[in-house]
Amino acid sequence: MRSARRRRFIALADRQRAGHPIHEMPQTRLPPPLASADLSRVQAVFTDVDGTVTSSNRLEARTLRSIEKLKQNDLRVVLVTGRPAGWGDCWLRTLPVDAVIAENGGVCLTRDRRGRFEKIYSESSSERLRNRKRLLREVQAALRQVPGARLSTDSPYTEVNIAIDYNEEAKLGPTALRALELFLKRRGVTIARSSVHLNCWIGAFDKLSMVRRFIRECWGLRLAKPDPRFVYAGDSLNDAPMFGAFSLAVGVANVAEVWSELDQRPSFITRGREGRGFEQLAAAIIARHRDPPLRAAR
Repeated sequence: MRSARRRRFIALADRQRAGHPIHEMPQTRLPPPLASADLSRVQAVFTDVDGTVTSSNRLEARTLRSIEKLKQNDLRVVLVTGRPAGWGDCWLRTLPVDAVIAENGGVCLTRDRRGRFEKIYSESSSERLRNRKRLLREVQAALRQVPGARLSTDSPYTEVNIAIDYNEEAKLGPTALRALELFLKRRGVTIARSSVHLNCWIGAFDKLSMVRRFIRECWGLRLAKPDPRFVYAGDSLNDAPMFGAFSLAVGVANVAEVWSELDQRPSFITRGREGRGFEQLAAAIIARHRDPPLRAAR
């Protein structure tokens, strides 16, 4: 039964890449469409980046405009990504966003009340140093075990985690990817697969733990469930903890490609893939937005 379901989802992913709409997903597995979500009280949008805001690995002008429109309508926007802290630094300084949670929750980049740049880490400096040294050893050992495996080209800009490229510039097959995952798990390394990288770290954190901390420490609020104030948008396996914690968890249509592997799934799904799906979500939130701006500690 499991292999049959997997074949159906693979077939669906192939049909989506060919331009067929999401409603052709098997009905027993289809989450409610975005149109059925009550978005009237949303005050902040948390979103993954790769495969959710980007389209074919690029941030398109029309998607950026959707983020700008959210901000113009007094909605907060936080990027939540596996990408390096170095990317987060650039995004916070150049994009219309309130914060960037980078490296799968290893570091949060935000601004204080005076607008000054600030970093919040999941671990102390001594923990980061110790774990970083061990992580580099374990990942290098894994790369030696799997022919063709290599670090992502943006790994030099990380501070906490390390990424192995399997679907961005490198193209590792499923057998090699599974071998990497198995080797690293056996060595005590936490792994989370995005749409492009296998993210690796040592430590008790993930996207969700840092999002909870950010909401608490920077906004003076708590993430509840259900919680109509916050939306999360994502597409991949490292979004699963967020899908489980947000009652307004939205998958862009390409989430169907990993649907059978998700242990926690979004409550709603867009018709559009990648950035188009995010644009549909942003437009729906703006159209239904009724509550006043988020009142936060910062």
